Amino acid sequence: MRLFVGLGNPGAKYALNRHNIGFMAIDRIADDHGFSPFRAKFQGQVSEGRLGSDKVLLLKPDTFMNLSGQSVGDAMRFHKLDPADIVVFHDEIDLAPGKLKAKTGGGHAGHNGLRSLHAHIGPDYARIRMGVGHPGHKDAVAGYVLRDFAKADRDWLDDMLRGVSDGAEDLAHGDTSKFLNAVAQRLTPSRPSTGSRKPQAAPAAEARRESTPEAADDRNPLQKLIDRFS
Repeated sequence: MRLFVGLGNPGAKYALNRHNIGFMAIDRIADDHGFSPFRAKFQGQVSEGRLGSDKVLLLKPDTFMNLSGQSVGDAMRFHKLDPADIVVFHDEIDLAPGKLKAKTGGGHAGHNGLRSLHAHIGPDYARIRMGVGHPGHKDAVAGYVLRDFAKADRDWLDDMLRGVSDGAEDLAHGDTSKFLNAVAQRLTPSRPSTGSRKPQAAPAAEARRESTPEAADDRNPLQKLIDRFS
């Protein structure tokens, strides 16, 4: 079993903050992969499902960012997991907006959510560092991460969240390289060939699916979140 944790602050006031990109990632995975509705447990909100053959628990702590480790520690002990079974999605000011990296272990670099996790479960968990950019001065960081994403950020943010969801199954299998490749395919899609050969026509089933819009609500989860709290 794997435990995927998104870091953020609970409540509508914080829903679209840069600091809540971890919550956004977890919500996207839950929506795209048919996970159960979120319910209150482990001082947070949990959802259960499968990514391929792997059972995965999604967790969004309700403890606020600087106490996130309490919730994660409760879930880890209840399910008898090791830190190696845990993947944490969080905002990263040391990466440019639209950049994403993965690492395991290391310091918390002053991130209050990671600091709390270190205190409760140690440093040996995997992190998905989701770049939100830096305000330019350390004294401005707190205000910057607690402000909503700008409208100009929404395209790359949606691409990043789609990529995280695309690669979630690979991440659950422990294949970080394939996960990162899935994200990269969304953020920097391959350019069309410049050769003289004409591209092959899409299969009929694919063409029909692309040309026939569904009657259902086709907003992506990010737009639904924006509409909900706007």
